Amino acid sequence: MTRILVIDDHPIVLQGCRRVLEDSGIDDIVLASNLIEGFRAYRHDKPDLIIIDLAIKKGVLGGLSFIRRLRIHDKHTPILVLTMHEDPMIASQSLRLGANGYILKDTSSVDILKALQAVRQGKTFLSHAIASAIAVMETKGRTNPLNGMTLRELQTLELIAQGKQYAAIAEELHVSYKTIANTCSQIKTKLGVKSLPELMRIAIDHLPEMSGQRIIDRSTPPMRLGKVW
Repeated sequence: MTRILVIDDHPIVLQGCRRVLEDSGIDDIVLASNLIEGFRAYRHDKPDLIIIDLAIKKGVLGGLSFIRRLRIHDKHTPILVLTMHEDPMIASQSLRLGANGYILKDTSSVDILKALQAVRQGKTFLSHAIASAIAVMETKGRTNPLNGMTLRELQTLELIAQGKQYAAIAEELHVSYKTIANTCSQIKTKLGVKSLPELMRIAIDHLPEMSGQRIIDRSTPPMRLGKVW
């Protein structure tokens, strides 16, 4: 029997995944609505396969960090990313961190089941829309441009990757708006970029490789179908 853990913060997506899996004959399904629930469910239920959305709490950095952290302890449980992000850089980073497959949320149920079968067999499965883009990307031998960044700069980049604006970043780090604006200007100068979207892409691509990433526990226990843990 196959046990599958699905991690997504959208109830409609969770229920949709459940229907697709149940229709295929899989009824041992564990649902988690955030990353902390996902870690708890992984430890408690020992799934045979994990389906995860990257964009938990808006930014994709949390999902990427989940994959990186899980692979520190578990090199083998297949991970299938189910996301709306078509950016080949994000897909490439997911694979480098240890995901076995990357499919888009508009993928048909037939192809979702094909992806599940492929990753269970140790194969890599990619949505057609991004497979060719990843194939031409150079993903090896890159140095991390964030090496040498200060702790404050890394903290700021982490929050930028989550889609937060200067005011929200300042509030979370307990500093002034001006301090964050100056920090971002310094980061842009170091990285040779000019805009926040460019900073976000660099953070998404490289922050999961850095040490010291954190996930704040603000969650409730995981939910299994028919039961509340």
